[in-house]
Amino acid sequence: MANTSERAAGPCRCVNAPRTHLLPGVDPRMTRITRLCRAVGVGLAVITATLAMTHVANAELPPPTGVDPLIAAPAGNEVFLVGHATGTQNYTCNNAGSWGSAVPEADLLTNNGQHIHHFAGPTWQELPNGSSVVAAKVNDGVKPDPTAIPWLLLKATKTTGGRGGHLLSDTTYIQRLHTTGGLAPAGACTAGQKFAAQYTADYYFWKAKSA
Repeated sequence: MANTSERAAGPCRCVNAPRTHLLPGVDPRMTRITRLCRAVGVGLAVITATLAMTHVANAELPPPTGVDPLIAAPAGNEVFLVGHATGTQNYTCNNAGSWGSAVPEADLLTNNGQHIHHFAGPTWQELPNGSSVVAAKVNDGVKPDPTAIPWLLLKATKTTGGRGGHLLSDTTYIQRLHTTGGLAPAGACTAGQKFAAQYTADYYFWKAKSA
């Protein structure tokens, strides 16, 4: 006779392991393997995102096209940053009754999302980290559009590192291209008179190529 204490065979049921030493906030229904798999997944996601950001930051930028050789950056340099500027070119009338040199006041937004302030010097300063570059015109540039300020090539004369970064400290040359507006009014002016001319431009920042 069959042992009546024996139960008929049926589907197997998994029994959860004892739930001990669980961290606060961890679902007690999660097995150790499940928790491990989730942790590994999160780690891989973080690594993938970090590598993607590094690739974007280090990606080589193409040089601008259609640039007159007069304002081309010398061989041995490469573009590392591009910023679009919106601001004003500010003029003051001198004692001779003509407009003096323009002083820029603009903000640049770069291809990587950085903010750069452009002001007298001419100077470009990364915000909020503070790295900066001062540059001087190599020549008078070219003027493809008679209604806008010239396209220029400027050579770095001084660079400084910032408190939290050195974005601009390796700059060797800067190109000002694709300008709109920014010109002083035509004709005579009254000594001391001021005028702010709205302008936009693209600035290409160059550095020496790595050996």
